[in-house]
Formats: sequence, structure tokens, C-alpha cells
Amino acid sequence: MKALICGISGQDGAYLARLLLDKGYEVFGTSRDTQVGRFTNLSRLGILPHVRLESMATNDFRSVLNVLRRTDPQEVYNLAGQSSVGLSFEQPVETLESMALGTVNLLEAIRFLERPIRFYSAGSSECFGDTGGYAANERTAFHPRSPYAVAKSTAHWLVANYREAYGLHASTGILFNHESPLRPERFVTKKIVKAAVRIAAGDRTNLTLGNIQIKRDWGWAPEYVDAMWRMLQQPTGSDFVIATGESNTLESFVEAAFACVGLDWREHTELSEMLMRPSDLNQGLGDPSRAREILGWAPTYRMKEVVEAMVDAERIESADL
Repeated sequence: MKALICGISGQDGAYLARLLLDKGYEVFGTSRDTQVGRFTNLSRLGILPHVRLESMATNDFRSVLNVLRRTDPQEVYNLAGQSSVGLSFEQPVETLESMALGTVNLLEAIRFLERPIRFYSAGSSECFGDTGGYAANERTAFHPRSPYAVAKSTAHWLVANYREAYGLHASTGILFNHESPLRPERFVTKKIVKAAVRIAAGDRTNLTLGNIQIKRDWGWAPEYVDAMWRMLQQPTGSDFVIATGESNTLESFVEAAFACVGLDWREHTELSEMLMRPSDLNQGLGDPSRAREILGWAPTYRMKEVVEAMVDAERIESADL
């Protein structure tokens, strides 16, 4: 089996590549320019020498078509595109183009080639908006509240359209928040973990955060990529919510991180309105029942285990510096 991972350098791409390699796949990964890409995450997982890298711009149809022809994969995973909700308010056009145009180019190229390629698209729980405390499932209406969520919603409906109109084996994973040590520091979870470990080591600079009363459904990224793979092993394409089914406040995440290093978070944290988003979701909560019933997938990590694993990894990394 051959798989092509678009966006292989990110958190999910790296973990998915490791999973597929362990299953005996030949793994190809794309980046806009492999000559200048660092692929740090692949190196951290020790798999960079085992992945074949291709330069591809998903917003360029010819580039997409050429790479699909050259690699001839049975499975394509689209994890590419702008990945920050906060940054999408500053770069709305780039966010929409990278997700919507990239998705339709991949779908159209697969349709054009007429090969039995199975396609996975990375969706997002941000598409649901605020569900008022109810757990979102595959039938919950979308109400996107950021340019990022609008772009993800567009990609979602493109996948559904190509599946229904052309019979493509195309699936969207509607993933709720999932974390790991590979998260870049622009994500608040990694920012919190790094600050806790840094302050525990003697740094006197406080952690500054925005709204800590928001609630999110946090899971473990290595488990979530397994769900992606399971979707493409089904007889037909479909959409699945991937979540833990539990929601916690950001304050609880902060408290857990500082508790792991023996500190009281309230003594080392300050809040700033400058870090508030123009619009944000009060609560994120997913219902993964369908994934459990059809895919046989269920999470084992909850927020507390995610925090502990991230803090442990950060301690090791800090000690090695």
C-alpha cells in the first residue's frame, strides 16, 4: 500500500506517517518546497529517512495532478493548510485558499485520474461553533465563527459533494482538539506546558493568557490519526466526529499543567484582554459514538493524561537543551 500525506510536516502528519509506516505502507509526504523544509517533527519521531518527500502546492492543480500521477497512492490524506484559528483572523484569504482550493484540487485530480484512490480530509470541530453545551455529532448543524472554521466548513461540503456526485471514497474527520508534544508554541496548550516547565526550572516570567473559561474537548493526537486511517478502511466514505466526549476549561488545563511540576498556577499566571479573539467558542464537546460503533475507535487519553504526557515530554526536551 502507498499513501500520500499532504501536510506531513505538521503534528498530525508526522504521527500519521509513523502509524502508516508501522503498518507496512510506503509513505509519501508533501511540502510546498522540500528543499527548504525542516521536517522537524519527522526527525523527532525518527522516521524522516523512511518517508519519500515531494514538493507540491495544493493551490496549484497541475502540481497536485503531477504528484498524484508520480506517486500513484491508494490513499491520500489531506492535512495541509493554515492550522491556527487565531491566525485566521489575521490571514483570512490565505486560510480560505489553502483549505478550500487545496481540497477541491485534490478531489478534482482524483476524479480526473479515475483511479480507486481513497481520500481523507481533515475537518474541524470549529465548524460547529457554539453548541450550547450539547455534544456535537455528525448531524449537528455547522455555525462557523472564524475564518478558519468557514474554510474548514467549505472543505467539508466539497468532500461531501464529490462523494455524492462522483462516487469517490472520500471522508472527513471532524476532529475536536487533540494535542501532543509536537504542537508548535503558537497553540495555547503547548504555550502553557512550556511555561509551566520553564517556571518550575526557575524562570520568573509569568504566563499570560486570554479567556481561560472556554471549554474544550481535548484528546491525544497519536490516537486521533488512527481514526483517520480507520475511516479509509471502510467500504465507503463517510464523515465521523472524533472526540473524547469530555469537556474541560482552559483554566483546568493550566491548573493540571502547573500541578504536574508542583506549582500553583494562580501564582504564575496573568490574564490579558489583548489575547482575546474577536469571537470564540464558549464550549467544545464532541460525541464520538458513531466512530466507536462503526470504526471500532475509542480514545484512552483524556485531558489529564494529555497534560501529563506533554509535561513529561517537555521536561525531557528541556533537559536535553
